[in-house]
Amino acid sequence: MAKMRARLLVLLAAVLVSASLTSAEASRATATAADRPPGVLWFDERAATTLTVEDGRFTDGLGREVVLRGYNVSGGTKLDENRGLPFASVADAQKSAAAMRGLGGANTARFLLSWAYAEPVRGHVDERYLAAVTEQLRAFLKTGIRVYPDFHQDLYSRHLFHEDSWYTGDGAPAWAVEQGNYPRESCGVCLFWGQNITQNKAVTRETYDFWHNRGGVQDAFLTTARTVMEYLAEHLTPVEFAGIAGFDPYNEPHPGTYEPGQSSRAWERDLLWPFYEKFRARMDEAGWRDKPAFVEPNLFWNANLDFQRQEGGLLDAGSSLGPRYVFNTHFYDQKAISGVFMWGKAKNGQYAGDFTTVRDRAAGAGTAGIVSEFGHPLAGAVADKAPSVLKAMYQALDSRLPGGTWWSRPQDSGQVLSGTQWQWDIYNGRHHELMNGNPDKVLTEGDAWNDEDLSAVRLDDSGAAVLRQDARLLDRLYPSATAGRVVGFSYEDRSRDGSTTLTWNPVPPSLPRLAELVGTGRYGVLLWRPDGTPAPTELHLPASFDPARTTVVSDLGALHGLPSYEPGTPVAVAPEPGGTGSRRLLLTAQGGDPDLHVALVTDGATAPSADLLRAARAELTQWAGGLG
Repeated sequence: MAKMRARLLVLLAAVLVSASLTSAEASRATATAADRPPGVLWFDERAATTLTVEDGRFTDGLGREVVLRGYNVSGGTKLDENRGLPFASVADAQKSAAAMRGLGGANTARFLLSWAYAEPVRGHVDERYLAAVTEQLRAFLKTGIRVYPDFHQDLYSRHLFHEDSWYTGDGAPAWAVEQGNYPRESCGVCLFWGQNITQNKAVTRETYDFWHNRGGVQDAFLTTARTVMEYLAEHLTPVEFAGIAGFDPYNEPHPGTYEPGQSSRAWERDLLWPFYEKFRARMDEAGWRDKPAFVEPNLFWNANLDFQRQEGGLLDAGSSLGPRYVFNTHFYDQKAISGVFMWGKAKNGQYAGDFTTVRDRAAGAGTAGIVSEFGHPLAGAVADKAPSVLKAMYQALDSRLPGGTWWSRPQDSGQVLSGTQWQWDIYNGRHHELMNGNPDKVLTEGDAWNDEDLSAVRLDDSGAAVLRQDARLLDRLYPSATAGRVVGFSYEDRSRDGSTTLTWNPVPPSLPRLAELVGTGRYGVLLWRPDGTPAPTELHLPASFDPARTTVVSDLGALHGLPSYEPGTPVAVAPEPGGTGSRRLLLTAQGGDPDLHVALVTDGATAPSADLLRAARAELTQWAGGLG
């Protein structure tokens, strides 16, 4: 009877949530039923109606705390081979999206756009390009992946570079370059393409002119951006448009050249932030008023090499960025990439401080934070560091704390950060790019751009998408939507560096029954405070977590083998919307439950006894109860 009563209460809550839709919303939902991704449950449609920033966190239409995780799609936009599109066809976009969801565990994609191909002639936007962008972007929305577009640039424009150059760029169209009297580009003695940002006079002068709107070039960009956003708002259905998380106005901004006596912080205040305010106004005019702008500070604000770091972080953008903006930053370990400033592999907790800086800056700005690019080369002299560097970065996204201290003070974990890894390019190693238009320099290897090779995916000889990195690292357990607020989270992925399993956060000996239950398997622990939301808390369940062999111990229950979800089931499994076969763990709290919930999820237990499940549950809830 108690179980039946609980299910009836949840069904009643679902009816009340549904009834709270306005008649206009209900009509629109009915009209667009064919656009809904497969696998939706009673709460999914309302949850997907919006993504907003509230109390410094992303929240969905039900007010649940949301974590965005995924990849950048893709560096192919930087190339000419597909005319500034990520994919050669919509079919390839669909294949990539399905793999990103099913293999990579993504719920979000940062979707690259090209100004050069959007506006090849000044004042004339190419609607054929916009139509192709829309169809490829739609492929991701239909798999249940949220998307935030990004007007991408690196080194300002490929049109700055001559056909015999060692390097290339992307971003601005040819007409924006031709209007200036720029010197022939040259980086001098540059070992890394990024050195062009500060050493290549053609790049620095053109970048400077953009920020100072020389010849109205910035105004032209803003006008094109508005047109692109209007096009997307008009040509996506309301259900699809709801899946657009926001817009990233400008990739990795840098002044190019400072005015005499000007600091990085002053440049952000006087030139970068006013640009973002103008972009925000264009978003509002284009029908994007309810979506945040994902704004980036000076790209060197958090560099981990002292001689590269420049003061910034949008410190002077008013008293607060607020909910209409998201603090959006990148992080690459330049010490590790250099091969000189960091010997050996990344260690447990290596990036806790760097990512804490991101959390603190976002919190100080009164908004959510996201690390929209992070990664490490998978080929070349420093590729051996990639497994440990990426594990340490994901560890730092999950929690402020390194393994070993997490269990003693999980309440200090901080917010679970959102992030999109660079990158997801199914054509990795199979490109056909004429570098700077030179038919004698056809690039096929890696990412086909400035010797980079960071894609987490490729196509095998049969045309199927396969991962290039350890699936245990990429397809992770994470709290995608929490009914309340996350107090602490940690995931021990047991990912591998060659034949070595990296275990940085074992269950401590003080919790022997939990340690026995987990064994050598993977596990994650979530602590959260409920807020009365009737919808479940969701955790993405990695594809390799077989529901029949997955164990959950929680104050909500303890079981080995997950039942299919029905309203009122405390612990259950269900498909993620999108029809790709990816799954989610659903944890449903009942009225009158305690004000702190805890759940441990593991694939390590093999047919645990009822006594072990009971003992592990008692141990876990006692530990959580002692946190205060």
